[in-house]
Amino acid sequence: MPRTEEANQQIREAQKAKILEAAWRVFARQGRSATMADVAAAADVSYGLVYRYFVNKEAIFHALVEQSLQTKDAAFQRFEELPGTPGERLDRLITRLIESRRDHPEVSQLHAQILCDPTTPAELRDQAIRYGQAFQDMLKRLIIEGQTLGEVRPADPDQLVTAVLAALDGLTRLALTYSERFHQHYPDASIILGMLKPPAKRDRAEKE
Repeated sequence: MPRTEEANQQIREAQKAKILEAAWRVFARQGRSATMADVAAAADVSYGLVYRYFVNKEAIFHALVEQSLQTKDAAFQRFEELPGTPGERLDRLITRLIESRRDHPEVSQLHAQILCDPTTPAELRDQAIRYGQAFQDMLKRLIIEGQTLGEVRPADPDQLVTAVLAALDGLTRLALTYSERFHQHYPDASIILGMLKPPAKRDRAEKE
């Protein structure tokens, strides 16, 4: 019995998703030097099948970036709607970011590639920069609001933002450079969150 058009469409979507999943890993590690052959090998599909869905590697790269930014925008929108004090929301935000780097390091690696690779198209770089700035603005706002309630240590907000960004960036680089240490000694979110806690609360959390 021949397959229905709906069944064929499902197969096409599954094949495309499989190619994109492999492309995440390939582009995250190799950057824009990755080839269509690299993606095909990682997805365990034929070279021709990759071209059936994407005209070239630039099309794959654009699809990954668009997918990443749309996902991040949706996640931030959901986060803005969460209840809780600034300090509680800050804890949840950073915890989720740390866990996502542990479970899906290729996402943050691709974002780093977009910003660092001089061959990245300007429109994609601009999108990534806007996303990064929006995240920094939200992080700083939560820090300042948390400081007014005594939930965040009374330090310069911009320095605290920089410290958090450095820690997150370090995890991304660790996954690329020292993958074994990344997997064996991945830090608990509470360690990085400790940088933001007032001394009394940090000491109490450590005892618990």
